[in-house]
Order: sequence, then C-alpha cells, then structure tokens
Amino acid sequence: MSDGDALEGVGQSLQQRRALAAASHAQRARHLSPKFHESTDPTLEFFYHPRTLSVLVCLLAGFLYVALFIDPSNDILNTRWGLVALCSVFIVISVVLFRDGPFIRPHPALWRAVLALNVLYEMFLVFLLFQSKQTGRQMMSFFDPALGVELPERSYGDNCALTVENVRGGIDIFVLAHSLGWFGKALIIRNHTMCWILSITFELLEYSLAHQLPNFNECWWDHWILDVFTCNWLGIYVGMKWCEHFKMKTYTWHGIREIPTIKGKISRAGAQFTPHSWTVYQWAPTRRFKSFAGFILFAVLIMLAELNVFYLKSLLWVPPEHPLVIARLALLFLFALPSAREYYEYYSNPRCKRMGAHCWMMITTLLTELLIVVKFGRGEFSEPFPTPVIVFWSLVAGILAGFSAWQFAIMPWLRCNRSSEPTRHEKAE
Repeated sequence: MSDGDALEGVGQSLQQRRALAAASHAQRARHLSPKFHESTDPTLEFFYHPRTLSVLVCLLAGFLYVALFIDPSNDILNTRWGLVALCSVFIVISVVLFRDGPFIRPHPALWRAVLALNVLYEMFLVFLLFQSKQTGRQMMSFFDPALGVELPERSYGDNCALTVENVRGGIDIFVLAHSLGWFGKALIIRNHTMCWILSITFELLEYSLAHQLPNFNECWWDHWILDVFTCNWLGIYVGMKWCEHFKMKTYTWHGIREIPTIKGKISRAGAQFTPHSWTVYQWAPTRRFKSFAGFILFAVLIMLAELNVFYLKSLLWVPPEHPLVIARLALLFLFALPSAREYYEYYSNPRCKRMGAHCWMMITTLLTELLIVVKFGRGEFSEPFPTPVIVFWSLVAGILAGFSAWQFAIMPWLRCNRSSEPTRHEKAE
C-alpha cells in the first residue's frame, strides 16, 4: 500500500469518527432538549425570514421619537417611558436570541416574547421581594395613583339562606371570571378528571383559608352551587370541548399560495393562530412513583398560582377588578400554556432529562410570589389555623403518603414474593 493510500485511509477513518461523534452528540442533545414539534412549515415566508436589522431600525426610530418629543420636565412620565423602553429592548433581544419553545403557532417568535415577559415579571418580583411591605404598597401607586389605600374587607357569607334573592345577589362579574378561568385551565391541563380534582380542591382551600382572607368566607351554596357546579363546570366543559376539537381535527397545512379561493386563503390565515398539532395529556399518576409525585407537584403549582393572586392583592391593597390583577392573570395564562407542555414532556418522557425554559421560569415565578406573600404576610394573619382544618389536611397528607407506600412499595414487594414462591409441582419434586 502506498503512502497516499495510507493517508487517504487515515483521513476517511478520521471523517467517520467525526461523523459518529457528531451523530452521538446530536442524539444526546435530543434526549436533553427534546423537540416537541415537526420541522417548521414556513407557510408565510415573509414572516419566517430573519428581520433583525429591520427590527433594530424600527426600535431605534421609536426611541428617537420618544426621546425628542416627550416632556423632559415630567420625571414620572420619563421614568415610565424609560421602563417601557427597557422592557422593549429586552423583549426584542430575547426574540432574537432565545431558543424556540414547544409551540410554533402563530409564530415561534411570539412564544420567545412570552418567555421574555416571564423573565421581566420575575425580575420585578425579585425587586419587590427586597422591599418592605409599605414600600411595595407605594410601588403599586406608581402604576395607578389610586392604589396604595387599604381595601375594605368584603365577605360573601353574611346571609347564607338559600333564597332566590341571595343567589341572585351572589351573581356578579366574578361569576364570568370563574368560568373564563376554568376554561383557560382546561386548555392548560387537558384532562377532565384532573380539572375536577383541582376545582374541588380549591373550594376546600377556600374553606381552610377563610380565617385569613375574608373574601373566601362564602356561603355553602356559593361554594358548591355557583362555583363548582355552575361556573367551574361550564368553564371545564367548554374548555374540554375545545380540547376534543383540536384532538380530532385533521391538521393539513397548505401554503396560502396553494389555495385557489379567497375564502380558503382567509381561513388558512386564521388557522395560523390555531395549534400546529395537539397533544393529549395522559397523566396516569398510578403508573410509577415519579408519575405520582409529578402529578401532585403539578396540582400544587396550579393551586399556588390560584392562591398567590388572592394573597398578593390583599397584601398590596389592589382591588380584585383592577387591571393589574387582570394583567397578572392573563400573563400567567400565557406563561402556563408552554410551561404545561414542557412539564408534561419532562413528566411523561423518560428520555427527557431537563425541564424546558418556560417551565423552569414558571415554577421560579410562582415560588417567588410565595416568598413575597410569606414576607409581607408576617403580622397580617395572626389568627391560627382552626383545628378542623389542621386535622383535615393532615388526614389528606396521610392518605396520600399511605397510598403511595402501598402502590409503589408494598404491592411491588408482594408481587415479587409471589412470583418467587415455588409452585406445588416444584415442591412435590
């Protein structure tokens, strides 16, 4: 063999090793950060081409206009515009640099912007965490000068006689809010049984925390007739019907140029704002201990997201109908959509070894809100938990612990012992 042939063989061998190493690295990357969707279908080609320079020019032009034409003597207005500009720059940078999330409709950049908003909200929470309670309440007046005033206590349990007048008086705008909230949670959870478990659990939490939050003090018919079996049922029913529609829908994505009719083109443009595909969440908590623990953790996070808003608006003196409360709920809904998808992937896929960025940020946000509630709540809730509440939740914790021990430790041990026992025929021999 000549020296040229030997060198050629060595070069081919080196190329083969590099190809194998690259394939192995790609496989490990898929396991660490799994892809949730198919390859992107750039139906609207214009929106899928890089536009970084155009975005930069528009951003700087907007900054130049604001910097030149706003009143420089108004410090509060300057501060607000400065914060808007800061957030805008961060969102643009995030859209350009962040990775794609689990969703690609209507455009991956939208969900990168949602992740950027989550980061901004978390940064605000961290700043608020290091303030005093009085300073935090004064900060709310920066967003609305009418805030920063103590709220009057409101209780819904003063007259609990089951009459038409009382039931009619209990129907307000929050009835619609209940239904819309559970409609959104049904789209996030995508499981009928789990929605009902969480719906009933939240009502039990309202009973348990009524001594701390007066607006949790409701009549029994308000808890179960108006809330659970009317508002929550309606929201869950409509939300699950939407899930069933997306589950049964046939997804065929044709380009707009391939559709001959104007009506078809408009319909395809509207379909851009629907899911590219739909994943049904099969939680199966009794399958293995990791699934059971993941199911409980997910339920705790949902309940934490629900309770945090009640405690925060009570401690920071923000009325329930204020736009800040509505904005927080809307933002958490947007944060939760991709977060739940990534959580379910981590929960159900054994090859997924790392949580996605949306899910990680969502958990961090909820825990930071909890820390603020704990810090600002010191001295606010002096009344101890009632004994029946402590006994009830101790029983619930004991039942969950006993069930997990029986299902995932005792039963497998019994099956293993039964399978290892010799049969009668073997004993006779």
